Amino acid sequence: MIFRAWPDGKFTGPGISARCALGRSGVVSAADKREGDGATPAGTWPIRRVLYRPDRPALPRTALPMSPIAPEDGWCDAPGDAAYNQPVTRPYRASSEAMWREDGVYDVVVVLGYNDDAPVSGRGSAIFLHLARPGYEPTEGCVALNRADMEAFLSAARPGDVLEISA
Repeated sequence: MIFRAWPDGKFTGPGISARCALGRSGVVSAADKREGDGATPAGTWPIRRVLYRPDRPALPRTALPMSPIAPEDGWCDAPGDAAYNQPVTRPYRASSEAMWREDGVYDVVVVLGYNDDAPVSGRGSAIFLHLARPGYEPTEGCVALNRADMEAFLSAARPGDVLEISA
């Protein structure tokens, strides 16, 4: 199945039509995406797996592979590092984003197959589908849904599905 995020902030797919937040710099072609630019990369990205905080509200059933995150989990965003755009254990020797956050946006994180096979230095890291902030504030380049819409997405999504981000 294909789920879609549209540049006007719509998210659609089988059984779901919702509002979403996108990067603060809008949507750019994947060829133009750069680390730290705040843009969401256009393209069709495989849905890899779901990460979740086990100490927060329970998740609905999903057919997607799921793994809990821990307080020391991070995601490397240092372009020159060998672990660029991969999970790491914090503290880490290079720059990394904390996956265990107090603001709740990473209570549920869907890992997308963007720049991960094999990562190209500087082309962007940690492009996820995660929970939206109140008011759907822009993201750093991810796609974000409210909790109810994320639950609907997780219930519908299957291994092999993709998220298409339209320019």
